[in-house]
Formats: sequence, structure tokens, C-alpha cells
Amino acid sequence: MAHKEFPIVPSTLESIDEALFKYVNEELNIFATTGKGWKKTPVIWASAERAFQLKNEKELRDGSGTLILPLITVERASVVKDMSRKGPFWGNVPPMDDYRAGSVTIARKINQDKTSKFAAVNKYKNHKQINFPDEKPNKKIVYEIKSIPMPVYVTIVYNIVLRAEYQQQINEMMTPFITKPGGINYFTARTNDHFYEGFIRDMSVNTNMSNLGQDERKYETTLPIEMLGYLIGEDKNQETPKVVIRENQVDIKLPRERLFFGDDPTCDDKDAFCRE
Repeated sequence: MAHKEFPIVPSTLESIDEALFKYVNEELNIFATTGKGWKKTPVIWASAERAFQLKNEKELRDGSGTLILPLITVERASVVKDMSRKGPFWGNVPPMDDYRAGSVTIARKINQDKTSKFAAVNKYKNHKQINFPDEKPNKKIVYEIKSIPMPVYVTIVYNIVLRAEYQQQINEMMTPFITKPGGINYFTARTNDHFYEGFIRDMSVNTNMSNLGQDERKYETTLPIEMLGYLIGEDKNQETPKVVIRENQVDIKLPRERLFFGDDPTCDDKDAFCRE
């Protein structure tokens, strides 16, 4: 049987991060009113690589290194493997007991080349012609079966923070998050042929306007988003193929020990005198 890996982009934690980031940055495509007119609000991934942002995203900061508002940041807050949210796989599907593993069948198709060879051999045995029009169906069909590791479903909470200097900017940025899903708080985010479900939770507002001090004016709104995603395999730590192609067994041969049974090796098995 042939065994090879089928190219496919697996679903990882970074895939879910990328899907949500694309949803906010590209699908919502939020604009706000600034001192330079109606401009797209930058969306950045909140991480510890501040030095990288300073060097490669200089347009996000002013001469003193302070972030230029308005701005949207996306941060992953928590990852939970919830046993009550297992998707369609409520029972555990263990991998195959070999070095290739693979648990869930995702596709099956007929191998036309090998199936036709089995059919030609049968026709030649019965009619001495490989293309003889035989009415009997060919029962020796070779299938290519593709399998992947069992998907593991996780619940990931992200915090999307809207930062601005004016209440008007906050209102303009908040509105697409509320109105885009329509009358529900549900949306889908996609990347690399994977799609994940997201739910917008209650928003919280943080501002320093009530202090009436000399600090810089600041408006912040945090939107918690709960993403239901799935992980396939162990990412770069996986030793087995991510997608395995196997072929089914269509014929089993049991060789006869002629010497043990005293058969004449020069004799044809169909000859009646050889069997006596």
C-alpha cells in the first residue's frame, strides 16, 4: 500500500489568532475621524515584541514613542479545553496503531489505475483478454483513504481594546462590532480554509475623564470575544504525518507449501492427475 502525506494547512492556535485578526482588520475594516480626516484605524496584535513594533511599525508612534490614537489592539487572554464543548466528537477517537497514526477519515476516493488493473487481470484469467466485456462487476476496488488526527476543540477568549482620545472616535469604532453580526452576537472568522465561531460578550468602558486632572485624556473600551476553535495535530512538534493516505486491502493470498504437502512443482494445480 502507498503511504504519503497530503498537503494541507493544519489548524493551530496561530490559525485562530490569524482568523480573528483578519476579521477585525479586513472584514470589519473600521475607520474613525482623526485630525487628518476619515482614516482607517490601525489594528495591532498586542504582544511582548515592543522592540519589533518600534522598528517595523513606526507610523503607529510619534517622535517620543507614544502610540498615535485611535488604535485597536487584539490580545489572547485565555485558552480552555472545555469538556462540555467537544464539537461533533463526543467520544475519543484513538489513532491507528502504526507509525503514521491518523484517527478521523476526511475523504475516500477510488484509485482508478489500480482498480482497472485488478479488473484486467480477472478478465484475462476468465477470457484470456484484458479488455473482454465482462458482465460481472469488479469486486476488487482500491480506495484511497485520507485521515487526520482527531480535532480537539478549545475555547479561546480574546480582549479587543479600542483606544481613542475622543468619545466620537470610540463610538465610531464600537458601532461595527455591534451592528455587523445583526441581531445576534455571533460571527465567523476564516483563514486557510478553516473557519471558527466567535461570540461578542459584554463591553466595558474605562476613561479618566472623571478625574479632571492634568493627565492625558483617554478613552478605552474592552470587547471580550469568545472564539470556539479546534486544533488538529501537535503543530511543529508532531512526528507523524498531518494527513495520511492509505489504501484498503482487496485481495489476500495464502501461498501453498508444495514441498510440505508433497506436491509436484512441475504439475499444474488444475490437472486432475496432480491432485491424486
